This record gives sequence, structure tokens and C-alpha cells, in this order.
Amino acid sequence: MKRDNRKSWMAVVIAGAALALLFAACGEGDKRDGAAVAPGADKKAEPAAPKEVTLTLAGYTTPREAYGKAIIPAFQKYWKEKTGQKVVFQESYLGSGAQSRAVAGGFEADVVALSLAPDVQRLVDARLIDAKWGERPDNGMVSRSIAVLAVRPGNPKGIKEWEDLGRADVEVLTPNAKTSGGAMWNVLAMYGAAMRGHVASAKAGDVESARALLAKVFARVTIMDKGARESMLTFEKGVGDVAITYENEVLVGNKSGAKYDYVVPASTLLIENPIAVVDKYVDKHGTREIATAFVEFTKLPEQQRAFGEYGLRPVDAAVAAEVEAKLPKITDLFTIRDLGGWPAMIENVFSDTGVYSQVVATLGR
Repeated sequence: MKRDNRKSWMAVVIAGAALALLFAACGEGDKRDGAAVAPGADKKAEPAAPKEVTLTLAGYTTPREAYGKAIIPAFQKYWKEKTGQKVVFQESYLGSGAQSRAVAGGFEADVVALSLAPDVQRLVDARLIDAKWGERPDNGMVSRSIAVLAVRPGNPKGIKEWEDLGRADVEVLTPNAKTSGGAMWNVLAMYGAAMRGHVASAKAGDVESARALLAKVFARVTIMDKGARESMLTFEKGVGDVAITYENEVLVGNKSGAKYDYVVPASTLLIENPIAVVDKYVDKHGTREIATAFVEFTKLPEQQRAFGEYGLRPVDAAVAAEVEAKLPKITDLFTIRDLGGWPAMIENVFSDTGVYSQVVATLGR
């Protein structure tokens, strides 16, 4: 009997030792909120963010330098300091219409920076961008410019107004409106000035006199390049007497050593350029956070000043005042809204039966 009691006592001691070892092991395991957790019971750690991320920007040609030389490097530095993550940008620049069609056709850009809102609307219609992309105080715009006339140094042909472009001694350059947003702005600047009664040969509100102005000017157009930048490069080669273009194209050209001047017609159009996240592709790539951050970054004062350094007019009111104080004054500056908005202009000017389309068809362009 004593032997049996001894065995029972030994069993209790062994069991207690085993429990002590188990609790000790738990103490060596991970702890959550001060409580011991047995080994193997911990959740898997969240995967670390990749050390490098690629962001694809699909832009129109005009702000290439502003993005490539100023805004993108500044954002890369900002994001690295904030998150420790390196951002590699893939940049693509085409005429706005061509770029928009490329993205709609499968080019997986994370962000688009285009010339005009209808080129973003194409991507909304393709279900790539949310329809509410422009519902914000700046309407989704990131930069502005105006339509101007680039002329040879000293303006030897004495070109001052839109009507001068129809003279028999003047050769004109402007891009193709089928591929270039800049070309569409150019057409609407002339059309709008005529419709507002700021062209000598046109009567305010008279579509036929606006059509007549376009016919005279496009009869003098010698080359229609695919984009605004290509058109200015052609001008720099000595082709033509005048190029219809963005103001900033002239300023950027001068900054890089090109020799030409520019004239601001009494009545001209405010060009407004949109930027947007391509929702479908950022969700596919897992880049929504960084793409959204980049778009917001472009609206900050320092980046708006960067646009100003490359000839664009900022959308930030305070920065715009700083920049515009150094630029020519405009007698009659109007917007696309003053002409009835983009849907109306697409239908009345650029559709198959629109004023512009009829003019170029008649001229065999």
C-alpha cells in the first residue's frame, strides 16, 4: 500500500512539472497586450509594402518638362521621405486625343494628365474613370494656359489678330484636331472670338461668319502635326510664319533657346487641363493610394509654381496671381463655358456635321 501511495505522489509531481514547462514555453512565445501566447498561435505578420512601386503617367505633350523636370522628381523625394518607398515613373506623352484613345484601348496608365475634359470623359465612358472625377472645387483641373500666336522674331508679318491668319502672305501651323487637344483649343479660340464679336469680319452670334473665319485660316494651314509639341518643333525648323499654340509652348521654347515671339489676340480662350486617377487600372495595379497622392501633390502651391516656371498658368488662385503678373494682359478672356460647354462644342464644331469638320472637309484636309 505504501508503494502505491509513493507511485501516486510521483505521478502528481511529474504532471506538475509538465505544466510548469508548458507555461514557461508560453512565456517564451509571442505576447499580445501583455498576455502570453503559446508558440504557433500567432497570426501571420502583415506583408511589408514593396520597397519600390511603379506609377504610369499618360500625359499630353505640352507639360512634358513641368512633369519630367520638376513635379515628378519632387514627388519622388516627398514620397520616399514620407513612406520610405521608392517611386519609379513610366511617362508617356502624346497628343491628348491620341493619348486618351490609347488608354481607352488598353494602355494601363495609373494617372492621366490631358489637354481637355472630353478626353477624360472618353475614359469615363469606357468605365475606366469614375464619373465624379471632376466634382471638386478645381473641377479636376491642374493647369491652364491661353491660345496665342507664335511668330518669327520681331513679328515681320505684322500679325496681331485671328483675322490676320487668313491673309494670302501668311503660312499657318496648327495641329490636327483629330489627334490633338491643343488643336481643338486653337479652333475654339478662333471660333469663340468670332462668335463674341471680337473679329472684324465677324458678327457676334453669327455661326456663318465664324465658319468663314475658320475657312480663311485653314486655307493657309500648311502642316497639321499630331500634337502641339510636334507643331512647335516644325515651326522651330523654319516652317511657316505663325503657329497657333499654347502660350506655354512659346515660353518653354524660349527657355530652351528657341527664337520666336508671340502675340495674344484681343480675344482668346482660357485653356483648362485636367488630371485624373484611372480607377480601373490603379485598382488592378494596387496603386490607388500613391496615384491619388500624386494627383493631390500636383495641386500644392510649390507644384503649381513649377507649372508656372514652364509657362503654364496655375489653377491655385494665389500662385496664379504671382505668375500672371509677369504675363501679357488679355482684353477678352473667355472659357469653354462661355461658349456653351464641351458637349455643345463637340456637337456644333467637331462632330461630322460641325463647323470645323465641314471646313476641313471642303478644303480636303
